[in-house]
Amino acid sequence: MKHTNQQTTTKTLADLYRSLDRRTAVTITYLKPGEAEPTVRTIEVHEIRTTRAGGIVIVAMCRLRGEERQFHLSGVLAYTTHRIAYVLDRPEPTKYVRPTPAPTTDAQALFFYELARDQDDADYIPRILIQADTSLAA
Repeated sequence: MKHTNQQTTTKTLADLYRSLDRRTAVTITYLKPGEAEPTVRTIEVHEIRTTRAGGIVIVAMCRLRGEERQFHLSGVLAYTTHRIAYVLDRPEPTKYVRPTPAPTTDAQALFFYELARDQDDADYIPRILIQADTSLAA
């Protein structure tokens, strides 16, 4: 187990990149911001990013939760690199699909466009009211 407060950030990053290249698991002792008790997680590192503020984020699959998580390097207190290979499949990134533009000239077309966005109400057809219809008068 290597303690991050006893070595440089460069050494920690080098070990994490080595695990990423070899596709081996890493167990980290992680302290979430605002919490007092650290948690121990075994992760499979997929990416290391730099935030706009200059912090370093580890994007990894968490074996405990079975999902992709982000861990800030500043929150990692200690880590252990393993020879255990990756066992979790990383989910495919979702691709943003731009919605069709809303109609701007026809009120009824806009109405049906909005209904089509909510699949539960897509089959709703509004009732046409005639001014002579007195059955709806209160």
